[in-house]
Amino acid sequence: MRKFVINVNGKSYEVEVEEVGQGTTRPVVVNNAPVVSPTVAPSPALQKTEAPKANVGGAVPQGADTIKAPMPGTILDIKVQNGDKVSKGQVLAILEAMKMENEIMSPVDGEVVSIQVAKGASVNAGDVLIAIQ
Repeated sequence: MRKFVINVNGKSYEVEVEEVGQGTTRPVVVNNAPVVSPTVAPSPALQKTEAPKANVGGAVPQGADTIKAPMPGTILDIKVQNGDKVSKGQVLAILEAMKMENEIMSPVDGEVVSIQVAKGASVNAGDVLIAIQ
């Protein structure tokens, strides 16, 4: 038996874990009732789903300034639409990376001519997010 302290939503819980041999499984029991059986498939609601990928291959007008993702992450919000006039320093999008929200700001004055990502999209460093002319 090994003891661990686990913090969940600010509350600490002391738990004991029994180490079993390799290849050995035992059902989880709470209040003398099995909770999870090793033969039961996981619920579809618990299965991992992938975030939509960014559309980085769309048409960007020639000569437009492109705003690229500075790091990999997920687009939480897009603050502009095609045709919007933007000024230097204006927030264009919010990128979540490493549990932090990063504001992606316009480096120039201009008009948004192309948005290459959607809210919820996963992006890599260097992916084009928005084009401004």
